[in-house]
Amino acid sequence: MTRIIWKKIREELILPYLKVDLKYYDLGIQHRDATDDQVTIDSAEAILKYKVGVKCATITPDEARVKEFNLKQMWRSPNGTIRNILGGTVFREPIILDSIPKPVPGWKKPIVIGQACVWRPDFIAPGAGKLQLVFTPKDGGKPEVLEVFDFEAPGVAMAMYNTDQSIIGFAHASFKMAVQKNMPLYMSTKNTILKKYDGRFKDIFQEVFDTTYKPAFEKRGLWYEHRLIDDMVAQVIKGDGGFVWACKNYDGDVQSDILAQGFGSLGMMTSELITPDGSIIESEAAHGTVTRHYREHQKGKETSTNPVASIYAWTRGLAFRAKLDRSPELAMFATALEESCVEVIDKDGIMTKDLALAIHGKDMKREHWVTTTVYMDAVNVSIDETLLCQSTAHFRMVTLAGEVADEAEFCQVGTEISSVTDRIGS
Repeated sequence: MTRIIWKKIREELILPYLKVDLKYYDLGIQHRDATDDQVTIDSAEAILKYKVGVKCATITPDEARVKEFNLKQMWRSPNGTIRNILGGTVFREPIILDSIPKPVPGWKKPIVIGQACVWRPDFIAPGAGKLQLVFTPKDGGKPEVLEVFDFEAPGVAMAMYNTDQSIIGFAHASFKMAVQKNMPLYMSTKNTILKKYDGRFKDIFQEVFDTTYKPAFEKRGLWYEHRLIDDMVAQVIKGDGGFVWACKNYDGDVQSDILAQGFGSLGMMTSELITPDGSIIESEAAHGTVTRHYREHQKGKETSTNPVASIYAWTRGLAFRAKLDRSPELAMFATALEESCVEVIDKDGIMTKDLALAIHGKDMKREHWVTTTVYMDAVNVSIDETLLCQSTAHFRMVTLAGEVADEAEFCQVGTEISSVTDRIGS
């Protein structure tokens, strides 16, 4: 379903307005299987080269999908593969609508969640036996052996590891995001239980803050605190928002979905993977592939999948491209498209089923929501109107300045207005 939405966004909301050289990588599960997942690696390397990637939601196969698509194996999450190659941190932020009631009504300001990467090889113990963790130093030192468990019958086990470099990168990305958003930063762990593992996160974050970011935080009146994850969750629920929250991988995965629903809808959440130095971004929708809707689509039934997060995946990538290329026009377009998505819902009352359900609950009727196509067509009309207003304002600014400093710019602005008016037939 997201592939269908993605194609409509690209062909109707992006390419008619922008001349952009897209390097396309098919991360559909069947193509990933055909390439032994090399295409995922290729896409990550392309992001390293071009600095910006925009990604559609993808399938991470389970046993049922392996059988359904006749896959060679149960391929890993492409998000995890890309994240590991880029070495970045995923930040998720709600797209806030005025017209949608919040299940957590106290949340007035955004909450941005940063999610650390983690590696978790897992294992099935086939029967009785001893499980050990062994660390063998490369310098020839004596191996360290940790006795994990003596299995008397079949069971399961999992190892979890991280590196200081990865944690340091996570810390830098989190502090940079807090400064950029002008919000305080909280980092949560369960170091009372995982004293060494989570304690390492706690110590590194504090060191990075003290040595690098403390002056910038104090200058802005911001603060950084470490909290236990259970204490932090309680604070989040009773607070009004307005902070960046650095979480370990699993915590961030769970809490970001709670966050999205608490602000109104899982379909209203951005997801941006940013490298520690802030030089690379990979943007995508925070939700999954909406299989249930696709099954209805296959039957020829109308579907109402919320495309806003997928549209924002494009706009956040384009906004970053604009920053790298110093292109205010591209930044203006990205902002205009985001504004159009919100205005169509908040001002025009045109929305998909998930948002209508948030408003009307059990009283929701068919007239309260539109299909995905109808919503996106309304966004298309709105973006034309928004760009026309922006171009007209720019034209007025040039002409009212008293003199035309650049005749070429004057002509270009006039051309912009003409192209937009031609498109909307006004």
